[in-house]
Amino acid sequence: MRSASRWTPEQVRGDVVGNGVTEPRIAVILPCYNEEAAIAQTVAGFRAALPTAAIYVFDNNSADRTVAIAREAGAIVRTERMQGKGNVVRRMFADVDADIYVMADGDATYDAAAAPAMIAKMRDEGLDMVVGTRVHEAADAYRRGHVLGNRAMTGLLARLFGRSFTDIFSGYRVFSRRFVKSFPVLSAGFEIETEISVHALELKMPVGEVETRYLARPEGSASKLSTYRDGFRIARTILTLYRIEKPMLFFGWIALALAALAVGLAAPLVMTYLHTGLVPRFPTAILVTGLVILAALSSFAGLILDTVVRGRREVRRLAYLAQPAPANL
Repeated sequence: MRSASRWTPEQVRGDVVGNGVTEPRIAVILPCYNEEAAIAQTVAGFRAALPTAAIYVFDNNSADRTVAIAREAGAIVRTERMQGKGNVVRRMFADVDADIYVMADGDATYDAAAAPAMIAKMRDEGLDMVVGTRVHEAADAYRRGHVLGNRAMTGLLARLFGRSFTDIFSGYRVFSRRFVKSFPVLSAGFEIETEISVHALELKMPVGEVETRYLARPEGSASKLSTYRDGFRIARTILTLYRIEKPMLFFGWIALALAALAVGLAAPLVMTYLHTGLVPRFPTAILVTGLVILAALSSFAGLILDTVVRGRREVRRLAYLAQPAPANL
């Protein structure tokens, strides 16, 4: 157990250790794909900021010298053959054993010097995740399309799940052990940050944010993101997670739409029947009957899946509670 005093970045770095306090194991995990121009700088930055941390580079089929340069820089190198950042994160979370996890990209765009402050905030406030909210100073560090897409997706996430983060696409995050070991990674690509955010929101985890500098890539390093392709995948992921995590609302809206359409089509038939006692448009009447049946089925599907989701959420919550709290590290 730590004392009641605040943890400072100096203590996190290991500059001040005493009174029998056992420092937690810190792992820096860096997913990489063709980052030979930046990986040495990234590893060196985190080595200077967190000298006691183990630094892991998980290579994702790089065709350049990323692996060799990472080893020369002193990192522990692992390989994930399935392409995609989500696949790499799944492997990192499964294989690396630590008390605190610092995840960043290997492109030297995230400020490694901010890591001690992010860890100190997590330990002091007992948080399970701290997001490094990006503040870009260089015009070429963060493309305008990415800024607009981030704002749009952040707003969509807040509307669907009730709350959100300032920067849901930030790849710079500090996690507690109980977050990592209770997170069933399902994404394969860059939508992984969205899935991470939804996992925290759905389990109502204590989370926080710290503003960090976002830097331009070093010369020779190129972004792997596609604004429109990856934006579409992320939007689809948000809607899929909404269907999975909130089936009652998702299928309830579908049932409501079907029922409203049925009522709109049935109204003229009812008026005609009241005036003449006849139902002249049998195809429309059959269609209305089918729509009402579909609306009822959608409602029951939502109810059944909501029970299933509740059970899954309880299992994840128990896995989450099985690990020590960040404040006790």
